[in-house]
Amino acid sequence: MATSAPPVGPRTFSIGQRLLRGYGPLAVFAALVLMMALLVPSKSVKPQNVSSGATDSGLSSGDQSTQDTSVVAGTPGQAGTAGQAGSAGGSQAASVATKNPCSDRKDQVPGDPYSPPCVAFSGNNGGSTSRGINATEIHVAYRVLNEKGFQQTLAALAGASLQDTPDDIKRTVAALADYFNKTFQFYGRKIVIDFYNGQGSNTTELLGGGQDKAEADADTVKSKGSFADMSATSEPYADALARRGIMGFGDPYLSQPWHDQHRPYIWSLATDGTLVANEAAEYAGKRLCGKPAQWAGGNLKGKARNIATFAPENSWYQESVQIARTTLQKYNCQPGVNVSYQLDLGTMSNQAQNIIPKMKSAGVTTILCGCDPIMPVFLTGEMNREQYYPEFVIVGTALTDTDIVGQLWNQNEAAHAFGVSSLQTPVPPTQTIAYEAYKKVRSDEPAFSVDLIYFQMEMMAIGIQMAGPNLNPQTFEQGMFSYPPKLGPAGFWQFGAHDYTAANDVREIYWDPNATSTYNGKQGAFKEPEPGVRWKQGTIPTGDPKIPNVGG
Repeated sequence: MATSAPPVGPRTFSIGQRLLRGYGPLAVFAALVLMMALLVPSKSVKPQNVSSGATDSGLSSGDQSTQDTSVVAGTPGQAGTAGQAGSAGGSQAASVATKNPCSDRKDQVPGDPYSPPCVAFSGNNGGSTSRGINATEIHVAYRVLNEKGFQQTLAALAGASLQDTPDDIKRTVAALADYFNKTFQFYGRKIVIDFYNGQGSNTTELLGGGQDKAEADADTVKSKGSFADMSATSEPYADALARRGIMGFGDPYLSQPWHDQHRPYIWSLATDGTLVANEAAEYAGKRLCGKPAQWAGGNLKGKARNIATFAPENSWYQESVQIARTTLQKYNCQPGVNVSYQLDLGTMSNQAQNIIPKMKSAGVTTILCGCDPIMPVFLTGEMNREQYYPEFVIVGTALTDTDIVGQLWNQNEAAHAFGVSSLQTPVPPTQTIAYEAYKKVRSDEPAFSVDLIYFQMEMMAIGIQMAGPNLNPQTFEQGMFSYPPKLGPAGFWQFGAHDYTAANDVREIYWDPNATSTYNGKQGAFKEPEPGVRWKQGTIPTGDPKIPNVGG
């Protein structure tokens, strides 16, 4: 049963929202759309109803036009009475330092719903406690890539031009590093961003290739002596970093076992695929299975549900699909056929033309879509041509649960979309914590992807502060595990054994093609039948979804 959760600070909006700021649906993705099913509002969000137990980057830039650079961002923050480094003595134990709760406030950054507890520090920080760390600096790499892919494709489908440039991304990353250096407790150190021109390709790596260049790029990061990398946004690159003992942030929905195998090095805003699969299967098992497909259209409406799972063919995504199918069976629910597709932008249209007639002939009434944001554009178009309107169940992956993506779908089929999402209702772009943080250190405009960058960096900043002055990968993990769970723009942030990713809860949503989006004022929006009600795994209630038959 849902219980009441605490308020979460001033109201903000989502990553997906900030990507656009008036240029039409999805002008930019900051390169890895497959990891972006993440963020949305909160900064003065009303109290939410949350399930019991809640006590809750794609950052690689586009065209390669920059030289390798290191950006020293600002000065160490004066957190509480902290921020002053002691003597540089790297061999001196950090135990001589004094670390206590702040006397003037509870939270490190008042008003930030994800702020760690405030810490006052003085004395010696231990100097060089790990590779890439000394008495005054924490070196963090950032891979700049020369490629075009998902972001340009989705922008073209939306009729928008790409707005973020590599310089926009670099400027925003550097500015937010400056912000965190000034506001978080880094024990006399500051984050230094080491930008470098990579050889790899996120698009190729998402297709399961490019391991050799990912390895070469990880070697570059190792040779630079970086502690971490903020652009670990593909499985091959994240894996290569972890095997070299380098912290990585941003992997795309990889499974819980994968994260366990790569601990303590890899962390992400993208919920691990195991949790996504289990929550989607629990939703379907408790609320849909064994009942008529009442939200389907045409001659499918009211027929006995015939479920199909649908996701990319990559092994790490299919692992999550198999988890979902096993979980469905625990609810005495037959998962039906499993349909996979290639993450190949050049063939998605043709793939949709082949897939949809087969699903139609198989009598599939209900599709569980663990999709990227582009494939449903082609799928829904083909469904409409075939006059085939199955229930399209959203599981909360890769912005498929955002208004700006749903507005690109064929609306005759979109009207049959519903499911679960970790996001909150979108609000206007310039009201986010990320936007305000950027404006505190610079007067110009940030990249459209500022929200994604901010929250991924904040996840790293939390781990650095919670680790204490003796910073290394192991103490980072210990610090994250001791972080008090909090509700904010990305749902519940809660970390611990087997949990190296952010959001831990979902809400129920459905698509209303006649609603006006609170993000961009355009027609078509996801709505929630029970505003403020959110569920963690194991607490999704039985019974029919409380959504209207907006699709007729």
